[in-house]
Amino acid sequence: MSAIDDLIKQIDNPALRERLKLEWKKAVKDKKFGLVFEQHLPELLPLYQTRPRRGDLVCKKGGALTELWQVRRIRDGMASCGKILQNPETATKQPNESVLLPVDELIVVRQFGEPIYPALTPIDEVQNGPLDAPWHTLIEADNYHALQLLEYLYAGQVDCIYIDPPYNTGAKDWKYNNDYVDGNDSWRHSKWLAFMERRLKLAKKLLKPDIGVLIVTIDKNELHHLGVLLAELLPNAIRQLVTICINPSGTSGEGLSRVEEYAFFCFLGIAEPSPVADDLLLPSTEKRSKGIRWESIMRGGTAWYRKSRCNLCYPVVLDPTGVKIVDVGEPLPFHDDESIDNQVESNRPFLRGDSPLAWPLRSDGRLGIWRIENKKLLDLVSKGYAYVSSHDKERGTWTIRYLMEGTVNEIDSGVIAVEGRGHKGEVVLKRLENRQIIAKTIWNRGRHTAGGGGGSTLLVEILGKRDVFSFPKSVYSTKDCIDVVIGNRPNALIL
Repeated sequence: MSAIDDLIKQIDNPALRERLKLEWKKAVKDKKFGLVFEQHLPELLPLYQTRPRRGDLVCKKGGALTELWQVRRIRDGMASCGKILQNPETATKQPNESVLLPVDELIVVRQFGEPIYPALTPIDEVQNGPLDAPWHTLIEADNYHALQLLEYLYAGQVDCIYIDPPYNTGAKDWKYNNDYVDGNDSWRHSKWLAFMERRLKLAKKLLKPDIGVLIVTIDKNELHHLGVLLAELLPNAIRQLVTICINPSGTSGEGLSRVEEYAFFCFLGIAEPSPVADDLLLPSTEKRSKGIRWESIMRGGTAWYRKSRCNLCYPVVLDPTGVKIVDVGEPLPFHDDESIDNQVESNRPFLRGDSPLAWPLRSDGRLGIWRIENKKLLDLVSKGYAYVSSHDKERGTWTIRYLMEGTVNEIDSGVIAVEGRGHKGEVVLKRLENRQIIAKTIWNRGRHTAGGGGGSTLLVEILGKRDVFSFPKSVYSTKDCIDVVIGNRPNALIL
């Protein structure tokens, strides 16, 4: 009960007390208390592949998305359009005088809430596992309409939703109606809240009401606004805030050096955290939960070309499908004469019969070296300690991974158990020392560092160039968030 309810209750005059109760009830119904923010004009969505028709709202290609026209008539490739003027008091649209615009220069625009009948169109697929293994689905769409579409089939069926929204830093890191929102926009916080509220309401519909969990990452810019918004939308959920150290070096600026970002965990119904091997804070639990790493056999670094260790530049013979390692070849001969050596490198074989040959090809197109000699690799393959993990068809290269000596010693000592073989011949491993505990609300792990092996460095390895993404998040931070929620539920549905 609020203070004003309590004061009304103390009024002696019953007629006045009932009258005030009625008026206060009306006021509460019509006014919003708690987190108050401006509900901005509906977000707009350009439909690039839709042909304009009479009555459609359109904008010009290359123009502002908010500069709208309404199509009145189309004839001979030209559209007669009326400029839409927004009435700030009534929020109504008022078409102005007509102008003729080429149809090919127009883009159909829909407001959020209008029916657009989205559909999923298959584009491609990548298989890195057996056919009976779970498949992941990547949907390229505005997340609002992707959530709307998923609601048809998955309402109330999703175990966990992980959301990494724009942080609204004021540095033009996101758009509202196709315009960047920067620090000079006096409405940037309310725009962000309106943007988030629409999507969180849809996410709530998808979650299992009894055991669903929502995870939302954020930084200091909208932390407290988001917390109040989640409290309003999910009032019965158990909400916890986790602080994640993502930059131990710290970010200089106003006040203290900032090292963290945050993750809100909202547990619906009887949902609760799953026990994990690492509490993500204490050093003593990190070693116990250490993952089993398959290292790339390709030696990185700027100095490791074929000339440095020519005995480590040899072909790896694969089966005709390019999936399994069946043999190794001899090292490519090295010549001191650079022109002759370049010719030898260019004329190297790429096939042995029907079997493709994998060479240690660097990103600049020159040959590098493997980490281990050919006979050692063949021995590892026979034990299932080396395998082909992926194939880059465009470059004609294969990524080969192997277990390093420390991991092999852990297998021999019984710390790691071999549970079988994968479809590529690799051993399936499980670390046995695995006492389960509940994660802390402060996480301090090197693998969560944004610029580390799970963030910027990993992107460079995959894409071959830097600065493709401004603020990459470590994939291990995301993985640990989901592990804390899902645990050992292999059939969990995660969005």
